[in-house]
Amino acid sequence: MKLSGLYTLAAASTAYSKTYFSDDLSNMDNWVQSKHKSDYGKFELGNGKIFADENDKGLVTSQDAKFYAMSAKHEEFSNAEKEIVYQFSVKHAQQIDCGGGYIKIFPASFEPEDLHGESDYNIMFGPDICGYSTKKVHVIFNYNGKNHLIKKEIKCKDDQLTHVYSLVVKPTNEYEVYIDGESVQAGKLEEDWDMLEPKEIKDPEAKKPEDWVENAKIDDPEDTKPDGWDDITEYIADPEAEVPEDWDEDMDGEWEPPMINNPEYKGEWKANQIDNPDYKGPWVHPMVENPDFKADDFLYKYDSFGAIGLDLWQVKSGTVFDNFLVSDDVESTISAAKAIVEANHEKESAMKEEQDKAAEAEAAANSEGEEDEDEMDMDEMDDEDFEDFDEDEFDGHDEL
Repeated sequence: MKLSGLYTLAAASTAYSKTYFSDDLSNMDNWVQSKHKSDYGKFELGNGKIFADENDKGLVTSQDAKFYAMSAKHEEFSNAEKEIVYQFSVKHAQQIDCGGGYIKIFPASFEPEDLHGESDYNIMFGPDICGYSTKKVHVIFNYNGKNHLIKKEIKCKDDQLTHVYSLVVKPTNEYEVYIDGESVQAGKLEEDWDMLEPKEIKDPEAKKPEDWVENAKIDDPEDTKPDGWDDITEYIADPEAEVPEDWDEDMDGEWEPPMINNPEYKGEWKANQIDNPDYKGPWVHPMVENPDFKADDFLYKYDSFGAIGLDLWQVKSGTVFDNFLVSDDVESTISAAKAIVEANHEKESAMKEEQDKAAEAEAAANSEGEEDEDEMDMDEMDDEDFEDFDEDEFDGHDEL
């Protein structure tokens, strides 16, 4: 489902809204391939293995086990005092096993032809999948020259359908992440990233007192070991054991019965435990204000935005990226995301179901064909073949 028409209609009622970048990939004119390396994977214009509309195309990764690096520049802007939403769609039509599906958002000084893994960016956002352990949405902010990962776990979608990812960054130093137009995580930048120094630190002058008692229990001083406790051995001779009839003391030596666990043995004696009257609980290091902490009311702010890029690795190619949008009209943009999902999911699911059925039928036919070939091979064996047939050798292979 193309985004441009949906957004134009939705934004018509918002007099002061601003779209900074919008691309529904009718062509690839906006996009520049990086020349930083010569062996980057190639993006193609296509709709992937599963689609709702064959005319609805996007950027498709086309080569397995490749790094990809392509970007598009747009009008420069600052998000100062603005609520901005960054949005795009991802479809892992190939049922991705390991690879990125995220975007990087760059300042205007960024050079598209030099895009590479170490290129400085403002924000990185989107899904990342690798095996069963990694299925998350990255939200990374660059602050004071360092990239900071979100401390919350946001699960991404891992099916083969189109999904729309939206990141809203607010001038209140708050954020919100949407998937398919539904909010999945929201909070404060100061709390969910370690961009700032902590407000409090452990008091460097404080130390646990040497006489601090942390043992909650102690041995009961009035409890004594019963008489004869240590006389009970752990093992005893088996009273039911008998000398074997063929035992020869001259040859075998003196017979000794085997040892068994002593049912009377109670183990090592330990005194009963009682509450320690001197127990003070765990010692807690006191906290003090951090002299290095500095509040920043502009954590959210970047002086310059000017490009969007796809800088990622994929083991299995076939992911489709589409419907890129950067805007200050959050409501209309999220509405567009919901419309994209509504227009795609039902048809994509139906196509996937048909493909799965066809694959199952083909696998069944191939299996049946192999069985028929085996039967024909046996039927075609003549008498001379059977004369040379080694039944023992056949049985051996059958066991394997």
